Amino acid sequence: MGLRADLTAWTMGRGASRTVTYGDALQFEGGDLAAPTEVRVATRHGSVRCEVYRPHGEPTGVLVHLHGGAFVMRYPAMDDFWARYMAARAGVVVLNVDYDVAPRHRYPVAHEEAHDVLAWAASPAQTLVPRGTAVAVSGLSAGGNLAAAACLLARDDRSVRPALQVLGVPSLDVAEPVGTKVARAPRAMIGTELLELVRATYFRDGSRRGEAYASPLRAERLDGLAPALVVTAQHDVLRHEGDAYAARLADAGVPVEHLVVAGADHYFLDGDPRRAREILERVAVHLRASLTAR
Repeated sequence: MGLRADLTAWTMGRGASRTVTYGDALQFEGGDLAAPTEVRVATRHGSVRCEVYRPHGEPTGVLVHLHGGAFVMRYPAMDDFWARYMAARAGVVVLNVDYDVAPRHRYPVAHEEAHDVLAWAASPAQTLVPRGTAVAVSGLSAGGNLAAAACLLARDDRSVRPALQVLGVPSLDVAEPVGTKVARAPRAMIGTELLELVRATYFRDGSRRGEAYASPLRAERLDGLAPALVVTAQHDVLRHEGDAYAARLADAGVPVEHLVVAGADHYFLDGDPRRAREILERVAVHLRASLTAR
């Protein structure tokens, strides 16, 4: 499946700007903010471009955000709505990370880039906010995997301790056999083909899929991690991973809030605009409180 999978991944990535449009209906806040600027952050895999969203007024902190896209879509603009909302309502500077994806890059490239950007955001090297400003990390779907892994790497490397990790419908176990990930809806948004594509492209080396940073749910220990807000969706194929991770975090003594979006599939903000806005506001309030408490 190697070459064919890579071609499929490349095609999906090239078409992301035309096919990933769910965020168009979620532009609730931040439309009056300035267009994002760019900063390039040095990582162990070279410099990574980040889109920088600034709030009105003095920022409460920095949010490093990691978009979704099955590790094959390099399209941070898909989460423009998220960056604008959090900048406007939580008062944060948002770094929307343009990390590397398959087929050109394989695990652990994006994971290490995510960590390195997070560590940079908390370091004296950054010039976006005053030194000592608190940082947080968020990620949706594949980005949720990267955000969780970045926190594990940060703990293990003692590089930075984020004030909060926000994991939205995260993929947290890429070592689990695809066949055991049972759909919870008649027409599930995530199917077997996509799960297999992720493994055949970004996580091509099957011997490494069980590593803690690839599959955070399989980490031996979760103590010492950043407080977490975990959002899962009732009918999402990946729900059990997020539910189990939230439970394990709590068992390890990590402060965790777990929200299950009733009636929703993987695109947990789809459907009801009022509910979507309520969820985004809940995240923003939690984020602001976590950053200002530091």
